[in-house]
Amino acid sequence: MKALVYTATQQTEFREEPEPRRAEGEALVRIDAVGICGSDMHAWHGHDARRVPPMILGHEACGTVLEGRSPGERVVLNPLVTCGVCRYCVEGRSNLCPSRDLIGMRRPGAFSERIAIPERNLIPVPEGMDPAHAALTEPCATAWHALALAARSAWRPLAETRALVIGGGSVGLLGGLILKAWGVAELRLAETNALRRETAAAAGLAVFDPLYDPAEAASFDLVLDAVGMTATRRAAIEAVTPGGVVAHVGLQEAGGDFDARTLTLSEITFVGIYTYTEADLRASLAALHDGRLGTLDWIDRRALADGGRAFEDLDAGRTSAAKVILKP
Repeated sequence: MKALVYTATQQTEFREEPEPRRAEGEALVRIDAVGICGSDMHAWHGHDARRVPPMILGHEACGTVLEGRSPGERVVLNPLVTCGVCRYCVEGRSNLCPSRDLIGMRRPGAFSERIAIPERNLIPVPEGMDPAHAALTEPCATAWHALALAARSAWRPLAETRALVIGGGSVGLLGGLILKAWGVAELRLAETNALRRETAAAAGLAVFDPLYDPAEAASFDLVLDAVGMTATRRAAIEAVTPGGVVAHVGLQEAGGDFDARTLTLSEITFVGIYTYTEADLRASLAALHDGRLGTLDWIDRRALADGGRAFEDLDAGRTSAAKVILKP
């Protein structure tokens, strides 16, 4: 089969790879659409020791079952492969499973024509849904999970909340659309890339460039950091009001300083976010399908064979799309 393979730092190759072998309890799925995630970009830059080249990356995928219990069924892949029996899996928090794995990390990913994945990781796609829209389920679920935890920690309901989203990539943009759909009182989105600001504005969000128009200090009840750099963590803590909530979902930089003193003295709740649960994936898929999050026309569709150029364009900031979707 053909696959886009991460071969070395900032290098990919579209080439023939061995067919995946379906183990017991697994399905063979034809990939119909797959998104490029920020973590794929992180690996491509050589900054993720867990993703060792040569590796087929990609985990934001929609496809069609070829072999397994339901041949012909269109499905979204839950890329988190977990044990299913530990305390966290039993509690419905499988994203915290100590033995969790992720396709496109140590297991072959979805930048390929076909993939083998456990049957329990397949979620049926609504009839007639665009595969490229269904492939947004994973980043949408990441934002959904983050905001659900943040809202649970907030002092006031969202209808009385002033919110700031930092970052206009897919998780940030979808986070803004989710907050809007959930009835947040006021929302602003910070993005330094002019093309992405245009995209977010066209999607109906109030956007600004934080490099020239910094967010008002201590004025937002809820801040979603969808970037995860030292500078954005600092900006999030500066922007959140005393008693407010910071939801930290991006991990572009693992290190850097952290203002624990301000968090403590201002009684700010800082919530670390890791991926999603299956419930988040299913809720996100439904919201994407029924139009609650808009027309979703801000994606960039490309062939998997052109994936190498897509990585380069994303790195150089040459695309206005919040998400590049590849089609094998």
